[in-house]
Amino acid sequence: MDKDTKQELLRAAEALADAARKAVLPYFRADNLTADNKLAEGFDPVTEGDRAAERAMREVLARLRPQDAIHGEEFGRTTGESGLTWVLDPIDGTRAFLSGTPTWGVLIAVGDDHGPQLGIIDQPYIGERFIGGFGEARVDGPHGSRPLKTCAPRDLSEAILFTTFPEVGTADEGRAFHKLSQQVKLTRYGMDCYAYALVAAGQIDLVVEAGLQAYDIQGPMAVIEAAGGVVTNWEGGPVHQGGRAVAAANPQIHAAALQALVQAEVAS
Repeated sequence: MDKDTKQELLRAAEALADAARKAVLPYFRADNLTADNKLAEGFDPVTEGDRAAERAMREVLARLRPQDAIHGEEFGRTTGESGLTWVLDPIDGTRAFLSGTPTWGVLIAVGDDHGPQLGIIDQPYIGERFIGGFGEARVDGPHGSRPLKTCAPRDLSEAILFTTFPEVGTADEGRAFHKLSQQVKLTRYGMDCYAYALVAAGQIDLVVEAGLQAYDIQGPMAVIEAAGGVVTNWEGGPVHQGGRAVAAANPQIHAAALQALVQAEVAS
């Protein structure tokens, strides 16, 4: 991919994030916000904010990159002819969004069948945008624009670990996660995509999750890798199509987490 194309994709990605911010913020902490449930059993909410943000991003792509495919959480797949696909999650963390908690975000990625090449984690309410890919690894926000760099290696016993749900997928996956959790210094829950941003920013060491979709992981994956981290499945293989993810600040803590998960699964 040539330099001009990379710059064009970077501009398009930021235009998507700008459009999503404008579309979604009026719904956040709104008095009349309601949610539909996608599930017959359990609770997987979607709001008009989700739909408005994805519609806004699709309108930008129709104008700037009509040749590209789209995979969005709310409106599915649109084919393209360029070999590139935009993977969009208009609100990652809709439960947080409904709760008024600013840990949700807009996730944007663009790449091919091999995975994302550029990603954005955007938190519209705080005004933070984490960008990674094509030589970029930066956060723009209240402190200005700063480089992103994951934290240095340290022992697993000193690590900070995040996940979204205490259950972490199936019962077996949950047991494996909690075995890992017993080996780290601190475990926190419920941060959604913002936890991945904290890995990229060098604040924490690990995010471990299960049951992800491509639109949950591709944006964060690109940002973390650009900042020096590692993102794979629990076996150390590709995870850009979703599934069980380990996002780590560096190869050393990644290897330690994988080993702990494997040992826990074997023991169970």
